[in-house]
Amino acid sequence: MHAKTDSEATSIDTSWPPRSPPRRPVYYVQSPSNHDVEKMSYGSSPTGSPTHQYYHCSPIHHSRESSTSRFSASLKNPRSLSGWKHVKVGHGGDDVEDDDDDGGEMDGRDECKANNFRLYICLVLLFSLLFTVFSLILWGASKSYKPKIFIKHIVFESIYYQAGNDQSGVPTDMISLNSTVLISYRNPATFYAVHVASTPWELHHFQLKIASGQMKKFTQSRKSERKVVTIVKGYQVPLYGGIPVLANTGEHKESIAVPLNLTFVMRSRGYILGRLVKTKFYGKIRCFVTLKGNKLGKPLNLTDSCIYQ
Repeated sequence: MHAKTDSEATSIDTSWPPRSPPRRPVYYVQSPSNHDVEKMSYGSSPTGSPTHQYYHCSPIHHSRESSTSRFSASLKNPRSLSGWKHVKVGHGGDDVEDDDDDGGEMDGRDECKANNFRLYICLVLLFSLLFTVFSLILWGASKSYKPKIFIKHIVFESIYYQAGNDQSGVPTDMISLNSTVLISYRNPATFYAVHVASTPWELHHFQLKIASGQMKKFTQSRKSERKVVTIVKGYQVPLYGGIPVLANTGEHKESIAVPLNLTFVMRSRGYILGRLVKTKFYGKIRCFVTLKGNKLGKPLNLTDSCIYQ
């Protein structure tokens, strides 16, 4: 190594171009993560970090450092973040604050109401299904308790046969008849009563009706039986030659023998669960009986002379 002389050093210094001032580094602002924020907040001393030195050298960098420190402080304090609010602009230009917490709470309430409504609908449907099944079971069980109806006897009290005129004045034979019918009605049901009614009871000679009567309505309690008496009568019924046997007998009533049919329909209705569940029974009854003049006032047994439908 040769030592440089003063002249050489002076010549080298004068010939060397002047050094340009150092270029300032360019910095980019980026949202720091939690780890970076902690480093920025609790980092090393200013002398240990060149970046920190630049921040202190430039007032712009210092402002950035202060903003970064404020951002890191806000990250450390979650309450400050949770307090942020969205701002909406109204029609008049006024700012309207919409709190996220209130919106979330309202959404939770709406969802709870929807769940309660679905649960209520499910309970109503389940109750309806169970009630329907229970009603069908009761209705099916009631069908096995059909009322028992028996025609005991009929008594012809009196009979009158005479000539006369009908309502239009046409001369014809007229008949008047009075009789009573005894029946036995039994309700075998164990858990409901029945309401009983019937159509008019009618006595026919083939297609000619000569007497009729109406049974009184009644209610029969469960597992009980009763006797029912009904009056069947006719007054001055025009015959128009329909019963020639009566014309041949004259005044000898003991020799009268007229075949008759007793017909009516019994209607029984039981209310199991009020008006919601009810059962009905219809029984058409047809009995064959012969009116005999020598049997007036005596009961004629009809136990084996009736058809029950």
